[in-house]
Amino acid sequence: MKGEGMNYRYRILLLFLLASSLLFVTLAYSQDKFKLKPGAKGKLCQNCHVNFEEKMKKPYLHTPVKTGECSGCHNPHSSSHGKLLSSELNKVCYRCHAAMVPEKAVSSHKVVAEGECTKCHDPHSADSKFNLLKAGNELCYGCHKTMGESIEKAKFKHAPVTKGCMGCHNPHGSAKAGSLLIEGVPSLCLKCHKTDTPSFKKQHLNYPVTNSRCTSCHNPHGSDRGGILYNNVHRPVANGMCNQCHNEPTSPTPFATKKPGYELCRGCHSNTMNDIFSKNRMHWPVMSKQGCLSCHSPHASTEGSLLKAPLTSVCGTCHGDTIERQERAQTKHPPIAEGNCTACHVPHSSDNSFLMNQASVIELCGTCHDWQKHSTHPIGEKIIDPRNKNLTVQCLTCHRSHGTENKYFVYTAVISDMCTQCHAEFKR
Repeated sequence: MKGEGMNYRYRILLLFLLASSLLFVTLAYSQDKFKLKPGAKGKLCQNCHVNFEEKMKKPYLHTPVKTGECSGCHNPHSSSHGKLLSSELNKVCYRCHAAMVPEKAVSSHKVVAEGECTKCHDPHSADSKFNLLKAGNELCYGCHKTMGESIEKAKFKHAPVTKGCMGCHNPHGSAKAGSLLIEGVPSLCLKCHKTDTPSFKKQHLNYPVTNSRCTSCHNPHGSDRGGILYNNVHRPVANGMCNQCHNEPTSPTPFATKKPGYELCRGCHSNTMNDIFSKNRMHWPVMSKQGCLSCHSPHASTEGSLLKAPLTSVCGTCHGDTIERQERAQTKHPPIAEGNCTACHVPHSSDNSFLMNQASVIELCGTCHDWQKHSTHPIGEKIIDPRNKNLTVQCLTCHRSHGTENKYFVYTAVISDMCTQCHAEFKR
């Protein structure tokens, strides 16, 4: 038994020495796989790359640069990648920074997902911490320009935003919430705002909002209204009349609405609702369980008419294929590109097909396009489409209003191919 114990310990020791020797060989090879001259690391590269002398003087150096390990990222001989990188950019970065993005991220920063690390970081050296190209919010505003401008102009600023975006957002990815938030709402808000104080309860009319979504009323980045409410506020909210739509705060169900769907809205917007229901064709979200809330925010919004988001985004939640088609289109239709779907369509109901503003497609297109100067091709109610006797020839016979992959919204890449669908005698 004693001999067996000695043999076991001997085998363990032998395996440990073997593993150590393999690790030593691996490290030695990885550190000198290009067989550089003694003391040549980094210094050899700088013989040609003299501009790096200035980079080395900056306060923040990337560790491989600081230690002269240029070959940690670059192949000194040849590469299939730009800048002689040893592999794709994001893969080079992930060798050391794999933990930057959570494994099961709920949301990821677009530039990170696309492997564009150098859009935020300088891979060699920088004047800002973490090798960032710019310091603080200035870097974020480089891409989020509109957001930056609105924050700067806001009369009432949210204190965490002025200190830096990273107070609420993870710049790489979040494992807990969307929009790169460190935590979901309201957990994130409750880190600073105490809901059990008398002043907080009074401001919220004694409604138990602790577990409510704060961003349904408040703009987390800042606004022109007190309490950083969104700039466009629903009148009952602005007047402190939450009980006009909701049960009393002392009720067992204080946030339940007094009526379901559009019936609740009808109490104040009866003229609008009567007009909607007087039409032959209804936009289905109006009749859904959510009713008006399919497109509108019940409390406050950055958009006019209390829309949940810009019109293109709201319409795109259901009509994403239409928005994507416009993005692919060679010729952009201005109303869609400008986010003005209501230039052609009525959002609630209409007597016309496709909820169009006018019964005649020709007249609708004519509000922007002088079609009489556009073409000598006959169009109108008296011109029957040869392909379908139930249809007449009008603008949409040749053009697709939401765009195609071809110029001028036409259906085929070669115009003659479209023409000969009707004029078969000219086929070649």
